[in-house]
Amino acid sequence: MTTWDPAQYLRHADHRARPFADLLARVPDLPSAPPLIADLGCGPGNVTALLAARWPTARITGYDNSPEMLDKARVEYAGPTSGGGRLDFAHADVRTWTPAQPYDLIVSNATLQWVPGHVDRFADWIDGLAPGGTFAFQVPGNFGSPSHRLMRELAESLGLAETLRHEDAVLAPQDYLARLTGLDCEVDAWETTYVHLLPGEDPVLDWVKGTGLRPVLTALADDPETREKFLTAYRAALREAYPAGPHGTPFPFRRIFAVARKQG
Repeated sequence: MTTWDPAQYLRHADHRARPFADLLARVPDLPSAPPLIADLGCGPGNVTALLAARWPTARITGYDNSPEMLDKARVEYAGPTSGGGRLDFAHADVRTWTPAQPYDLIVSNATLQWVPGHVDRFADWIDGLAPGGTFAFQVPGNFGSPSHRLMRELAESLGLAETLRHEDAVLAPQDYLARLTGLDCEVDAWETTYVHLLPGEDPVLDWVKGTGLRPVLTALADDPETREKFLTAYRAALREAYPAGPHGTPFPFRRIFAVARKQG
């Protein structure tokens, strides 16, 4: 199981939160008051808190399978919200999680790429929505970019390529649209490429250490010599692929979004 580091993940919190904010901007009004919301793959809770800002009366539960992430989320964000709602966090595996009661919103931020066959879960999640409820998610669509291609090539030399996500980890927006409209939903699907300007030395390596590189770092945790050799080679490759400019390092990052509203 991949070990997560909340502090490393949050080093680029502002850039990582922007796609979630853009996703929430497209979520329509929810059918119940107060609404019931589930956040699948809540991580350290910083974007789950954005749900409470948008729907301050809501009862919100963030689900994750990382003890490290859940501990951070509970310390920082759990408890009553400003509008009389509540924010809680619980352990769950997105691969098997099924709604136990009707939700007004099921949302997921940069998590489903870790769930092979996640589209096969859509029917259960849509079934778990209240009439007029919404299922909304965003996933990274950069598995063919240099950051991930170089990562896989180097990991393959160590026999670790299968620990990483490949280009088939997510679908194209039109494919998500087809799947969700087939479940009798009104769907908005799109993609955006952000160009993040990252500060500091080797910032792309610093970025992927918080997310995509975690499986390799976990696999090499007990082999520091091999881990350092891998990071040295990967660092050099990333410097060439993403040269620093006078104001920082431009890092193009494609994201894929879908917002599906269940028929009322």
